[in-house]
Amino acid sequence: MFTKILIANRGEIACRVIKTARRMGIRTVAVYSEADAGARHVRLADEAVCIGPAAARESYLVIDKIIAACKATGAQAVHPGYGFLSENEEFAEACVANGVVFIGPPVSAIRAMGSKSEAKKLMEKAGVPLTPGYHGDDQEPAFLKQQADQIGYPVLIKAAAGGGGKGMRAVSKSEEFLDALASCKREASSSFGDDHVLIEKYLQRPRHIEIQVFGDSHGNCVYLFERDCSVQRRHQKVLEEAPAPGMSPERRAAMGKAAVDAAKAVGYVGAGTVEFIVNQDGTFYFMEMNTRLQVEHPVTEMITGLDLVEWQLKVGAGETLPLAQEQLAIRGHALEARIYAEDPDKGFLPSTGRLLHLAPPVESLHVRIDTGVEQDDEITPHYDPMIAKLIVWDESRERALARMLQALAEYRVVGVSNNIGFLSRLVACPAFAGADLDTGLIERERTFLFPESADIHVEAWQVAALAELIRDQQHAGSEAAQSIDPHSPWHQRDGWRANGAAQRELHLRNGDSEKVITAAYVNGGFALTVDGQSVTASGQLKADGSLRADLGGRRVTATVVAAGEKRHVFIDGLAHVFAVVDPLFHAGEGGGHEGGLTAPMPGKVIALIATPGAKVEKGAPLLILEAMKMEHTIAAPANGVVKAFHFAVGEQVGDGAELVEFVVQK
Repeated sequence: MFTKILIANRGEIACRVIKTARRMGIRTVAVYSEADAGARHVRLADEAVCIGPAAARESYLVIDKIIAACKATGAQAVHPGYGFLSENEEFAEACVANGVVFIGPPVSAIRAMGSKSEAKKLMEKAGVPLTPGYHGDDQEPAFLKQQADQIGYPVLIKAAAGGGGKGMRAVSKSEEFLDALASCKREASSSFGDDHVLIEKYLQRPRHIEIQVFGDSHGNCVYLFERDCSVQRRHQKVLEEAPAPGMSPERRAAMGKAAVDAAKAVGYVGAGTVEFIVNQDGTFYFMEMNTRLQVEHPVTEMITGLDLVEWQLKVGAGETLPLAQEQLAIRGHALEARIYAEDPDKGFLPSTGRLLHLAPPVESLHVRIDTGVEQDDEITPHYDPMIAKLIVWDESRERALARMLQALAEYRVVGVSNNIGFLSRLVACPAFAGADLDTGLIERERTFLFPESADIHVEAWQVAALAELIRDQQHAGSEAAQSIDPHSPWHQRDGWRANGAAQRELHLRNGDSEKVITAAYVNGGFALTVDGQSVTASGQLKADGSLRADLGGRRVTATVVAAGEKRHVFIDGLAHVFAVVDPLFHAGEGGGHEGGLTAPMPGKVIALIATPGAKVEKGAPLLILEAMKMEHTIAAPANGVVKAFHFAVGEQVGDGAELVEFVVQK
């Protein structure tokens, strides 16, 4: 067994590998970019080596720097995690050439499965069912369009070297094909350095089910059952579960055999995933094989009781698989939710910033948190904006769903936009709860998942006001303790007046709704009046924002976190953001630039679609911004005229930079 390994990755997967290595008595070496100097994986590792600037292409993707770090630290093996260089055959070759064990499959297997089109040819020979499509080398746009027309719409354009939903577009009409193809090729070239694509028939209401396989260098290969990854947005997985709902033993065995056949066809060693697209009638087709550990591997670990990273390390060291197929069994049900810094209400736009408050649910037999960040860490624009993976397990799917809802309700994140509320609605969605699954679930359930803003219950307003009043008293006490006369009555903020108790008004705003809360000081607390409703309120507020309140004799537990003028209130499983309004402040006229379109986050302009001086309709694409390896289209907010672009193609833009001078025409 190895005594020291280097982890050629970052974030939660690096932390995940370190956890198992430490349990096995193996020392770990982290690599990090300048932007990750204080990252959690660096703090956890036994050693760490800086490998370059923030941009992944100058650090995490530079093979020579990783190999140099191995030599400098004496690491015997490299665990590539997922993403970055994990499926890069040149990296695997470089490891072998330099006497470093690559904890993954042989170079030949990576090469065979690295191209989706070549993999399909191999699978066809191995007798694995394939989706109808074109997987050839001719990449002329006119030819590809002809193939798509012959296959019949809708079709799916996929980057041959892709993954994670990048370089992938569904096309419903022939006239939309060439624009979608150009976008796919740009994104594929940016993300993978290869713009080769393939075309497949886009199945209606398919499920995405993948089989976890594991092979060793002694010819053994097993499957560790399936995961259902059907719930996706932009072809990226959002919720995963194991086992797949509705899976019969016969179909599981058939898919497992097909997956093992696929792995054996390329002499596979290590952890891998064979992905299938599955019709509602149960027929399945090979999509691709991921020659690495998957993001969603924890759900497999939860239902099998196994540590897949431990298996990777043992197999990488030349050992045989710990168990045979007949020794593997499923117990219970597990779900994984990906907690992201993103705004679901703005097209899942990634969010950046410092994690001012981060309080995940308590880990237990039923709840697991895999994360690469802690409170006060930064979510930067340089890498994937994942905050954590929340994994739950229980004896049945119904109970696991309840566990997930409870865990999401306990998750507290302040400082960046996040998808926790969206995930809670998704888990509670009748279609998901009833296992009516397909890859289009989010779109077909938009009404439920993206509801119109509902009125906030009065208790949330009361709790926000109470916390503000208690915090004000605590601040006064702190000031008094530091003064020359800490016992002076002038420090007291208890509302005492010579001729009766004083009142105070708090102005709070949530979105377009603003309320005035009147607070009268009473013994031990306050009398709060909101919208004509009065209640006596008191409580204890801790430094972490946790609040135990008494509202008219009813005990309430909540968390209220102050961040600038905002107050983040977590109560009854919901999160609300209130702004403390100064009624004496009035914004000056002309504070905003009407008609200007700004960058929603840092990125690079990769295409200017409209022409300066052109008249466009509302929703027309104006330019394309690349951020976090994804393309974001900036569209016209109304009918109007494009006066000018402020950036050229290839230029970097900052968050909030004005991109387009746009004049609205009414």
